[in-house]
Amino acid sequence: MKRAIYPGSFDPVTKGHIDVIERSAKLVDELVVGVLNNSAKNSLFLVDERVSMLKELTSSLPNVTIDSFDGLLVDFAKSIHATIVVRGLRAVTDFEYELQIAQTNHEVYNDIETIFLTTRLEYAYISSTIVKEFASHGGDISHFVPEPVIERIYAKYRK
Repeated sequence: MKRAIYPGSFDPVTKGHIDVIERSAKLVDELVVGVLNNSAKNSLFLVDERVSMLKELTSSLPNVTIDSFDGLLVDFAKSIHATIVVRGLRAVTDFEYELQIAQTNHEVYNDIETIFLTTRLEYAYISSTIVKEFASHGGDISHFVPEPVIERIYAKYRK
């Protein structure tokens, strides 16, 4: 059984994230979307909120589960018996960093392999940072994020 993990902060989840989830779910038997709980980051959404949104958005994908983790990705991968890490690449600038992480993870956990999916062109410019910047100024974020999360994002900035 091929079990993969697609890790990220997903703060907030974007259309690009959903695209990578849908595409990578077709490549493996089971895909675990691992939501990183990074207490050092000042997140827009609590980890439980991000998990909930992702569960809602992926409910039609039977081989996708959502879980949260903190600490090292390789430790989480070992704990769930994942042997594949999925990473999305938006641009060449992402590659160098992601390659370094992939090589480090493989050195620490020899059974783990990383596959890179390039983002579709229509999502290549989207990042959670851009979404937050637009939303904080009341800009239209409907091009960037799935419809069910739009109002949740705006609500965070109204508080």
